Order: sequence, then C-alpha cells, then structure tokens
Amino acid sequence: MNKSDNVHPNIEIIHASLEQKQILANLLELYSHDFCEFIDLEIGLDGRFGYRELDLYWTDPDRLPFLLYVDNRLAGFVLIKTCHRDGVDLTVWDIPEFFILRGYRGRGVGTAAAHQVWRRFPGPWEVRVMATNERAYRFWHRAIKNFAGDDFLVARFTQSGKDWHRFSFESRPDA
Repeated sequence: MNKSDNVHPNIEIIHASLEQKQILANLLELYSHDFCEFIDLEIGLDGRFGYRELDLYWTDPDRLPFLLYVDNRLAGFVLIKTCHRDGVDLTVWDIPEFFILRGYRGRGVGTAAAHQVWRRFPGPWEVRVMATNERAYRFWHRAIKNFAGDDFLVARFTQSGKDWHRFSFESRPDA
C-alpha cells in the first residue's frame, strides 16, 4: 500500500474470536520475525516462532485479543491484559504486544489504533518498551504524549537482564 493512499483511513479494532485465532497466530509470526532484531528468538523445527501464551487470550478473562483493520483490510493486532497490583486495589491495563504491518506504518495507523484502545478501556495504563528498540520508544512516546499531553511518566527498569522503559498514564472516560 502506498503511503499517500487514503490519507484518513477507516481504522477498526475488533475483538478476535476463537475462529480468528489462526489469523492472529499468523500475524504473531511476522511480529516475532521483526522482534528478532532486539531479542534472540529461536525459530522452531516447524519453521514457526510460536507464541506460547496465545491460547490464554481466549481462556484468561484478564487478556483480550484484537485484530486491526484499515479500510476493511487486515493491518495488525493488539493484545491487552489487566495487571492487578499486589496490596493495592488497582487494575492497570497493559499492552503486551502491538503490531502494525509494515505497509501501514508511518501513516498514523498505529497511533490512531492505540488511541482507540485507550479510549475503549479507561483507567490506568502501562506500555513497556525494550530500551534497545528505539523506534518503538519514539512511537510510544509520541502516541502517548499526543493522547495524554504531559500527564504521563516514563521509568526505566531491568527485567531478566534486559533494560526497559515503562510509560504510565491514565485514560479518562471522556478522552
């Protein structure tokens, strides 16, 4: 798709049904391939990376899978889940995985999709980005700033020997 095509595309985010699980699994293969640039992922003997937590998105009530369409064409996915903080009666929304097909990148599709998700699920949000993934950091920083203004925090942390950034912000029902 040409970047100049359809300057204001129709972006639709739909809850992925169990029947659409294979579509999401296929997109996760492309996502995993892209992610090999930042972490050492091993491809299986079957030629697939796999995503071991995929089934949980249809069995765990704290996880939700979504497919993203642009002008009725498949363009990506977003996986979200809720995290419950120990000792605090607070549920935080989290985006473990977010993927836009390359042909749709750089056109505002990812930002518009993220904003739709945040408006759809008001409350506190976190988005984590590997420190080595500078392109993703710039994307999320810009998307969150555009959504929340200056009302967000960025913190660095280390998990499993990898450095990360965590964006924290609030989505209000009237956003």
